[in-house]
Amino acid sequence: MKPETTSKSLDAFDLAILDILQADCTLPHRLIGERVNLSTASVQRRIRRMERDGVIVLQSAQIDPGAVGLPLTIIVDVTLKSEAAGRTDEIKKAFREAPEIQQCYYVTGEVDFVLIVMVGDMAEYEALTQRLFFSNENIEKFRTFVTMDRTKTSMRLSI
Repeated sequence: MKPETTSKSLDAFDLAILDILQADCTLPHRLIGERVNLSTASVQRRIRRMERDGVIVLQSAQIDPGAVGLPLTIIVDVTLKSEAAGRTDEIKKAFREAPEIQQCYYVTGEVDFVLIVMVGDMAEYEALTQRLFFSNENIEKFRTFVTMDRTKTSMRLSI
């Protein structure tokens, strides 16, 4: 979301549209309009505006990772030796470009990053650690948490 965009610039219709899109972004605009009592054209304009303003950043399908050969979810926390601006930006770029890393959070506290990694097996994860962690002299340490169950996964916001 862009800094100038706030929840104050979204009205009740926008929030209702967003809630519907989070549940099913393939729903025709006509049906969304019926649910929120707006015309199809009004729904289209609002969606385009929210995309332009950065409120809606992406519309995509949520896929079962196991169904596409990525059954292993691993959570990794990473501690850097130096958080100098250029060095941190370098790490962020490497994490953004790694397709195995689904989510990356630069955090406060005892560690610097928390990563959500999806891989097919431990051999793939080991290759990732060699490529991103062991080969980078700025990574002090990392800890790996292998998930036993994906109890809840969602990017849906409570709005």
